[in-house]
Amino acid sequence: MIKRLDGEVRRPHLFGWVAGALAGALLATPAVALTSELRQDAPARYTVVKGDTLWDISGRFLQHPWQWPEVWDVNPQIRNPHLIYPGDSVYLYYENGQPRLGLERGQGSVVRLSPEVRQVPRREAIPPLPLDTVESFLEGNRIVEPGMTEAVPYVVAGNDRRIISGAGDRLYVRGTLPSMQRFGLYRPGQRYEDPDTGEFLGVELETLGEARFIRQQGDIAMLEVVSSRQEIRDADLVLPLESLPVTPEFQPRAPDRPSEGHILAVPGGVQFIGRLDVVALDLGERDGLEPGHVLAVEQRGELVTDPVTQELIRLPGEDAGWLMVFRVYDRVSYALVMHATRSLAVGDRVHSPQGVDRLINDEGV
Repeated sequence: MIKRLDGEVRRPHLFGWVAGALAGALLATPAVALTSELRQDAPARYTVVKGDTLWDISGRFLQHPWQWPEVWDVNPQIRNPHLIYPGDSVYLYYENGQPRLGLERGQGSVVRLSPEVRQVPRREAIPPLPLDTVESFLEGNRIVEPGMTEAVPYVVAGNDRRIISGAGDRLYVRGTLPSMQRFGLYRPGQRYEDPDTGEFLGVELETLGEARFIRQQGDIAMLEVVSSRQEIRDADLVLPLESLPVTPEFQPRAPDRPSEGHILAVPGGVQFIGRLDVVALDLGERDGLEPGHVLAVEQRGELVTDPVTQELIRLPGEDAGWLMVFRVYDRVSYALVMHATRSLAVGDRVHSPQGVDRLINDEGV
């Protein structure tokens, strides 16, 4: 039997807290506490440049970037005040002893020239995290819930008796396809289970390519492959395309209620996890997780043998990094490693970061 020196590991109950009540409690944190979260070298003002992310900007002012919503002052006179663009200025000031971050819109969206007005191309808001890394991952991976792979249309043959197919080839698919023009081609990959209970959480699908609907005859449909990432074979699945959900509109923040889970896997088979790696978690919408939520990672403690009793024991873990969630399914989610002080691994515990944990302890829950 393996024992933990810091006690038995159990998934906590999810508290039925109202998100607004928790947010109000966090905002009621004493000014001294919030002030201590400012970086000592925080600038008085920072002008946003192309290539910045919201996480980067938060980290210039705050020791913990996920505390951004606690100090962000939304100016109702600014259109879309939650969006920040290159050329905008973020500045630090104090209100009733509380540190606040304000926003000044940069000039350049419209240049007035007499006697006409010349429109400059629309600026793109800075993303919360490196979108190129995330979008590239999402193009190749998705998760389907338990039962969704049953009775899904699948490839029965390629045109001209091809064993493998690619872009430009036609496919014969068995099953009735919904009324739409484009479909994704997928191959089932890793099966995810809860490491504590064994509950089936979902299946990761590997994206093979996209196909265009041509016609349906009975329960056989004909598709044309318009793009492919790898070869397409018999029994591969056909599903409606999944839209990329990552937008600049969500912000790094702590979960609205306490969360605890584990790193389930690292898509792609990476053994050691570091900054900007994508990980799968055994937490999802049913656990209250949303895009933008930041979780701390506790590196799993080492297994050692007690020199006296010869028992196998696990040493306490240590916090070793932060993740930001960017894609959430019902039982599973994808997150990006934003900070790591040591190598992370599958099985490491993830939990609500310091601010929420402190509030729980203060409330005696």
